[in-house]
Amino acid sequence: MSERTEHIRVGPAGWYYEDWKGRVYPESAGRRFDPLAYLAEYFDTIEINSTFYRPPAPHMARSWVRRTEANPRFKFTAKLYQRFTHERGQATAEDETAYKKGIEPLVEAGKLGALLIQFPWSFKNTEESRHYLESLLDRFAEYPLVVEVRHASWNREEVYRFLAARGVGFCNIDQPVFRRSLGPTSRVTSRVGYVRLHGRNYENWFSETAAPSARYDYLYSPEELKPWIDNIRAIAEHAQEVYVITNNHFQGKGVANALEIKAEITGRKVSVPEPVLKTYPRLRAIAPAT
Repeated sequence: MSERTEHIRVGPAGWYYEDWKGRVYPESAGRRFDPLAYLAEYFDTIEINSTFYRPPAPHMARSWVRRTEANPRFKFTAKLYQRFTHERGQATAEDETAYKKGIEPLVEAGKLGALLIQFPWSFKNTEESRHYLESLLDRFAEYPLVVEVRHASWNREEVYRFLAARGVGFCNIDQPVFRRSLGPTSRVTSRVGYVRLHGRNYENWFSETAAPSARYDYLYSPEELKPWIDNIRAIAEHAQEVYVITNNHFQGKGVANALEIKAEITGRKVSVPEPVLKTYPRLRAIAPAT
């Protein structure tokens, strides 16, 4: 890996999904199989999804550190608990304390690359929302923060200046672009550059009847990834650390795309898990010859 790309980490969002068995993980994996340690052999980062649904227990965070220590480059990113972002006004002081205690083992081990504050599309750029965002940044100011917004009303120079003044990163996203949805960007407002690729499943993105996982049922083509490779390189020119997360997790599609991005960024062949290679044969183009 060249000096120009060594600060870029690419990986999937989450590491345990039922539909990954036989597609990402070996079909015959037994009870002692560790999906986190397995993925840490192939990636230098993973975004922790479970912290969005509940504050983690400290012993669990210590386990995450231990299970990835074979890869010295590995760092996690973690999503903030949804009560702070999707249930605004419901979070208590106890929720804040529990969350901070839960991620402290990651911080102590130097393994927390960023804390992602992810808001839904409904969080629009209003005076009330700006005040709420500022108060939330104050509550978690001790961490390397990154903010994800999905509504186009936030795409304003004054927003980027505000985040930069606070030393808070901006999450550049790829999502189905409807009216007033935030489109692709390549912004850097702190030492941390961040990219999240959600897929482009227009049919199910806002569907109230589709299964939640169906929103992320999308495999990017190499042609679709190319502009994002350029964006990632541009972001890397201005950030000290860059995290690229593929959230199109359905059937391991994000794992496949993350490996393709990693190969393009490094300019080298990359190791591909055998089940992923069988599921997505086009990855033979980036895998070492056997």
